[in-house]
Amino acid sequence: MIQKLFPLDKNYILRQAQSVLEEELIDRMVFELKRSYTSLYNPLQLMDETYAQILDCFEFPRDRVRLIYRQLCGIYRYKHGDNQLEMLFDGRTHLEKFQEDWSAALVAYVRDLGIYEQYVKTMLRMTILFDTESRAEWAENHCKAFINQHFELKVVKRQGELRLKVG
Repeated sequence: MIQKLFPLDKNYILRQAQSVLEEELIDRMVFELKRSYTSLYNPLQLMDETYAQILDCFEFPRDRVRLIYRQLCGIYRYKHGDNQLEMLFDGRTHLEKFQEDWSAALVAYVRDLGIYEQYVKTMLRMTILFDTESRAEWAENHCKAFINQHFELKVVKRQGELRLKVG
């Protein structure tokens, strides 16, 4: 069942585009996380144990990143969720256009978030530097709260439905 985050969350082509790109863009999110860590904490790229672990890690609990990815998907649909299709004259389908637009937006989102230590630290704790489930869960909750605050949104749960509201 598709979970709507707000009453007019009806752009099904955009949702499909986001779903198709999920695995690819999760990898991109982790790549951008590594870049953000480097620019914040190791701009000279001096190799130490932590930096080597971050660069060499490609296996981590993807479910945690998937939750953040889906949260960013919902935020994008809320902010750009007009389900009125425009006329395309370049031969692309609407799905292809939405995939391209969403990919660019996600990269912009994670680069923007990547300048904040709180985002970088919590994402690292729940992915690459994962050590315990409880610490990862704590980091995930803090990361979601930080993202909502950053985009000035609130998630309100009423009658079993999650709704996004502009703060």
